[in-house]
Amino acid sequence: MSTTSAGTNWAGNVTYRARTLHHPTTTDEVRRIVTGARRVRALGSRHSFTPIADSEQLISLDGLPGEISVDATAGEVTVPAGTTYAELAAALAPRRLALPNLASLPHISVAGAVATGTHGSGTRLGSLGTAVRGLELVTGDGELHQVRRGEPDFDGLVVGLGALGIVTAVTLAVMPSYEVAQRVYTDLPWDVVLGQFDELMASGDSVSVFHRAGERTEQLWVKRLQPGEPYPDELYGARAALVARNPVPGADAANATEQLGVAGPWSERLPHFRSGFTPSSGEEIQSELLVGREHAAAAIEAMLGLGALITPLLFVAELRTIAADDLWLSPMYGRDTLGLHFTWHRQPDAVAHAVAALEQALAPFAARPHWGKVTEMDAAALAPLYPRWDDFLALRERLDPRDVFVNDWLIEHVLGRD
Repeated sequence: MSTTSAGTNWAGNVTYRARTLHHPTTTDEVRRIVTGARRVRALGSRHSFTPIADSEQLISLDGLPGEISVDATAGEVTVPAGTTYAELAAALAPRRLALPNLASLPHISVAGAVATGTHGSGTRLGSLGTAVRGLELVTGDGELHQVRRGEPDFDGLVVGLGALGIVTAVTLAVMPSYEVAQRVYTDLPWDVVLGQFDELMASGDSVSVFHRAGERTEQLWVKRLQPGEPYPDELYGARAALVARNPVPGADAANATEQLGVAGPWSERLPHFRSGFTPSSGEEIQSELLVGREHAAAAIEAMLGLGALITPLLFVAELRTIAADDLWLSPMYGRDTLGLHFTWHRQPDAVAHAVAALEQALAPFAARPHWGKVTEMDAAALAPLYPRWDDFLALRERLDPRDVFVNDWLIEHVLGRD
């Protein structure tokens, strides 16, 4: 089945220009569509804030065949590419299995999240792509390939930006299920963030500092895996919240996952937002810059120096850490990372100006943008930030010699063509 309009992304800030949206129900259909197309891309759960997924034709991932298949002996699960993390968590629950990590939103598709380098928060927790053990994808010649971790070029395929093929299935590592408890604290002083950053981020397995670049932070979210001791009433000068909070100031706490130190399943605590509710703010724009963790204090100070510019445009901003990985185009490639995330009001021109100012301020720290969020950096600016950039370009040429997966976004931010 095909339709003539792809509509918009979930936040409403991108209208897809594709003339045709395909809904294939077999892998052979995907192969035929790719073979017959001049330009085509995959469309996941629409949670990117840029036209990264747009093309003349789009292939929706939500109708791809296959069931969620668990191999408990191997410690793996294989899912159709359009499966959301919420759907996957529900399928793993009866088997008492879990994933090592989740992002803030369980609403996102597995393939789309992995392809854009999406992550959660946690000093020892890697990006979602680090759980990938295998990929099935249709390349530019219409051939179906199955690749496994350890094979040549696998580390280049995971964060593929949709430029290497249409991913049809993903295999992920799983582990025994576990519980998580989270507690929210308020009024954390900035001098603690700047002066005791490592200790602060070690206060839980997943830690997020929410702020609006003001005089004090807004909220400190601390999540602990397999919690034992109760949370203290005060942490680094911040006071424990007595009622549930939403990370976005003024938003309904019912949309957020359960807090107050009450332990529960991993999938209902690691995300900030419940799967059955509106994620984040809704009509918004997001950006994120990621720097080496050793630059945390200096990068945060540089960001705070732009407070007068960015605060009026913010719903909320977040600081979080992510472990290094070896995925070629992952923003966490080769370095333990601090992510500076921004959720903006939907004012595109003003936000573009603020994002450009942030990118300039954080350039001395080799800041890399999140691939699914807005950036003003082009291919010339991005290429020096990734040691395996040329290897990725060569891999893309080999897997897509017809340029069937090339779009305007890829040309501007990766290929650098005129």
